[in-house]
Amino acid sequence: MQDYDRLNELLVTTLKNISDTEEKSLIKDDFNDITINDMHILEAIGQKTPQNMSSVATKLKVTVGTLTIAINHLVKKGYVIRKRGEQDRRVVFLSLSEKGTLAFQKHMEFHKSMTLQITQDLSEKELELLMQALKKISEICANDE
Repeated sequence: MQDYDRLNELLVTTLKNISDTEEKSLIKDDFNDITINDMHILEAIGQKTPQNMSSVATKLKVTVGTLTIAINHLVKKGYVIRKRGEQDRRVVFLSLSEKGTLAFQKHMEFHKSMTLQITQDLSEKELELLMQALKKISEICANDE
């Protein structure tokens, strides 16, 4: 049972520390008007072709209605461009504005930097074990939905 308590504390603390570090790193300066959840919406939209609302909602595991509220704020703040489909006007496509692209890139830089910091002193074996453990955690969390 002692191992369970230590592992539980490590998992909870690690997740909280990553979240806090991400928020402190990203939600400042030019991007102090959005939340870390907003940043994850920008990440789900991505820089490629415009995404429809349903596909972004699915990626984020939220309803289209919930996403609509967040998108309204991101459009007003100038991070997201919303455009109706030409063939089907009921379909709404989302893409990042220039400001949204800058925020997206900063978010990706944070993730790259964090990953490099975590892995820089690990041996090949340690890295492989870490990846296996994180994969199992990810699969368990995905199956709980």
